[in-house]
Amino acid sequence: MKTIREDVLKLTVPILVEQMFVMSMGTINTMMAGHIGKEAVSAIGMVDSINNIFIAFFSALAVGGTVVVAQYTGQRNVKKANEATKQALYSSLAISLAITIITWVFREPLISILYGSAEKEVINDAFIYLAITLLTYPAISISLVANGVLRGAGDSKTPMTITIVMNIMNVILSYLLIYGINIKNNFINIYIKGLGIEGAALGIAAARTIGALIVMLVLLRGSASLKLKGIFKFKMDKELLKSIFGIGVPASVESLLFNGGKLITQIYIVGMGTVSIASNAIAGSIISMLNIPGNALSIAATALVGQYMGRGNTEESGRVLSYMTKLSTICLAIIGVLSVPFANQIAMLYNKNADIVQLTADIIRINAIFMPLWSVSFVLPAGLKGAGDATYTMVTAVIGMWLFRITLGYFLGIPLKLGLIGVWMGMYIDWLVRGILYYKRLKNGKWKDHVVIRSV
Repeated sequence: MKTIREDVLKLTVPILVEQMFVMSMGTINTMMAGHIGKEAVSAIGMVDSINNIFIAFFSALAVGGTVVVAQYTGQRNVKKANEATKQALYSSLAISLAITIITWVFREPLISILYGSAEKEVINDAFIYLAITLLTYPAISISLVANGVLRGAGDSKTPMTITIVMNIMNVILSYLLIYGINIKNNFINIYIKGLGIEGAALGIAAARTIGALIVMLVLLRGSASLKLKGIFKFKMDKELLKSIFGIGVPASVESLLFNGGKLITQIYIVGMGTVSIASNAIAGSIISMLNIPGNALSIAATALVGQYMGRGNTEESGRVLSYMTKLSTICLAIIGVLSVPFANQIAMLYNKNADIVQLTADIIRINAIFMPLWSVSFVLPAGLKGAGDATYTMVTAVIGMWLFRITLGYFLGIPLKLGLIGVWMGMYIDWLVRGILYYKRLKNGKWKDHVVIRSV
């Protein structure tokens, strides 16, 4: 158990720090946009529902590279780990470029179809924000794959450092671009008009591009575990791509269907009005911040279980996954309790509108009750993916999303008139059902039967 604890802490602590900065990127942008106006924060929330589908898709695709590199690292096969890195990067870049072009062409009809019932000013802001942020999809894809393979190889400090730099750049650039510069004294007279929501989009776009360039330079230079060689010489390796996509495709399908379901909930939240749209975006941002320890353990679980499975140590894989799930549950339970008395104050950091603050605070307090369920719903399946059990997690997640989060959430929110709180209750029931199914999978041991790579 001591070795497991040391392995978990070594890999997870840098990811925890990294995730704090990852979440802060969206949180700070939402806070700054919230002070532009409720229309801006509503538009960002709506567009991010679209952006997050693609980001989650790229992230899920990157899981394939993470698992394959992790298992080759467990076998100490550096050559294959490096080749898997190149295959994952090129394939994800090609896919992200195709998605960027298609989304750019259909960006305006997409907003109109999904959110046509929103206020005109909200729609206009959404057009601006989407047009800029969608151009960063290739940069996001590169960063996710590169950081994923580094973690798979046991290096979580490098992604942490890059993410910190990227987020510092985001804060500086977004602030300057949103609010502009107005310095006037006896020596200096500088005035640059702020760009509002356009500035928020440009700030985050610049930060993402910088992050992608830095992580590629790191891989080209080489770290202790990986080095990208012959970047302009690429030949498809069918065996490696089969292993990568064998994990990445089910994870990506799960991500698309799961986040597509979240988009559907966003659509009927739009019909509830601007207060509900803004409260949903703000509550989501806050709860994502509260959930940083769980998210960090989820990311670490995929890499660590993959490494143990690569060594052929299936019993230890089960122990490490159980330990990480329990640790996450305890952390989230404590954070949930601590968030209750400060719910209103936290909500006011984003927006001063009394109705938005009250509704957001109510969601934070309800979330505190159900927050520990997140671990068995997300940390546990992340570890199962590390072992190659991606199809089971895909089917379970899709069933939970469409039966409970969408259908039940709609029923509670609209016909039963519980509004936004009803939608969130549907999500919590989804967590409970999926958690039970994943826990049963862990106990019956069938997840250990998958073979991702061949033994050497």
